[in-house]
Amino acid sequence: MLQLDHIKKTFHPGTVNEKRAVQDVSLHLKPGDFAAVIGSNGAGKSTLLNAIAGNFYVDDGSIILNGKNITFVKEYKRSQVIGRLFQDPLKGTAPHMTIEENLALAYLRASEGSVPFSRISKKDKEFFHDQLSLLEMGLEERMKQPVGLLSGGQRQALTLLMATMVPPQLLLLDEHTAALDPGTADKVLELTKKIIRKNHTTCLMVTHNMHQALELGNRTLMMDDGRIVLDVEGEEREHMTVSELLDKFRTNSGKELDNDRILLSME
Repeated sequence: MLQLDHIKKTFHPGTVNEKRAVQDVSLHLKPGDFAAVIGSNGAGKSTLLNAIAGNFYVDDGSIILNGKNITFVKEYKRSQVIGRLFQDPLKGTAPHMTIEENLALAYLRASEGSVPFSRISKKDKEFFHDQLSLLEMGLEERMKQPVGLLSGGQRQALTLLMATMVPPQLLLLDEHTAALDPGTADKVLELTKKIIRKNHTTCLMVTHNMHQALELGNRTLMMDDGRIVLDVEGEEREHMTVSELLDKFRTNSGKELDNDRILLSME
């Protein structure tokens, strides 16, 4: 499904600001895999997602999605088959456009071919209404309102719907609940799990929460210094505690995890 083969990315090479952000990363996600990625700031988590999404081209290695080499496919082309959510709820939507118009743009982007914006039919709008009702936030009754009037949680839920309305081949979640209050974050996370389960979506999710990293999905990855230092799944992961996860990280990376935000999530 997703095959990363020895990908590398260095920013500002040959300067005092040189940063080896991704170092020889190989990863294979099977269809339906839901992998949680955790690691300290600067470990390379978001950079890995950026490489897959096409924010930049990798310096070396290859990225294969569903048997197609997308290593040098432009970002806007990848967005037709890769859905993505960011930590900032303000990203991913156009605030001055209505809810309906934002959904229409997402629908057209993910649909094959190029259909004029004016060709959104009454049937399409009924589909948008039905999809919004699944969020249980009353947004289906506000389709003509600008997205900028929505709360952060509502915008993130809408962005999630926009990214998955046409089921993507791969869904990338970059701490997409971290900026929300706890109650709203839980609701968006439940929506996420429901949509992924319904569509059997292959997903790569960055999180700072140790418990989430072990409880969500079927696989846990830990990154450090641009490398994947731990990859656990199956029975080993099912019985693993947070303390054991930290012990594994210490053994494989040769150092302690020193990120306060992650360590606080253990409590």
